[in-house]
Amino acid sequence: MAKWSSRAAARELAAADPALARVIEAVGPPRLPRPFGGPHGHFVALARSIVFQQLAGAAAATIWRRVGDVVGDVTPAGVLGVGDDLLRSAGLSRAKLASLTDLALAVTDGRLDLGRVARQPDAEVHQDLVGVRGIGPWTADMFLLFQLRRPDVWPTGDLGVRRGYALVHRLEADPSPAELLEFGAPYQPWRSVAAWYMWRAVHTITRERG
Repeated sequence: MAKWSSRAAARELAAADPALARVIEAVGPPRLPRPFGGPHGHFVALARSIVFQQLAGAAAATIWRRVGDVVGDVTPAGVLGVGDDLLRSAGLSRAKLASLTDLALAVTDGRLDLGRVARQPDAEVHQDLVGVRGIGPWTADMFLLFQLRRPDVWPTGDLGVRRGYALVHRLEADPSPAELLEFGAPYQPWRSVAAWYMWRAVHTITRERG
């Protein structure tokens, strides 16, 4: 996939939406975190997403660190080579243990080829990922946006993006996922950057309700 400039994307978004332009001016250039690197970077990104699901940041970070202590290098072989009891001792729930194991098995048996995701269209990556136990649409969107750095991901199910859009545009209520999908059309082909600014808007805009 071709490289793209998040700064150039921000300039185009500001020109397309005056309301968003005010946030862009206040926040500055987008600062996406660096993707996980190395030969198993994609696997690490997905494994971490599974561990962090539905947990507060500090608690999730502690469990993730313990998983690393138990497994060593977080690789499919590393996960499958450690017994369930040790992984459970790191703090994983039974559901997350099952998800992490299925992810490792999917990569090992070829159901999920992380070596080719960089060359696949977004829709194909999304379809492949949601076939793994415990990986839903939201996790697939986050992988596309932050790990693969795809420029046009619009996570309509994300509460932060929906809330940010409402704040930016001074809506009385947060848009539904279907409404957000429609509202995001003007941001193409830079909806990933627009989503990042919606998240930032939640922290930078105060709105009085009622």
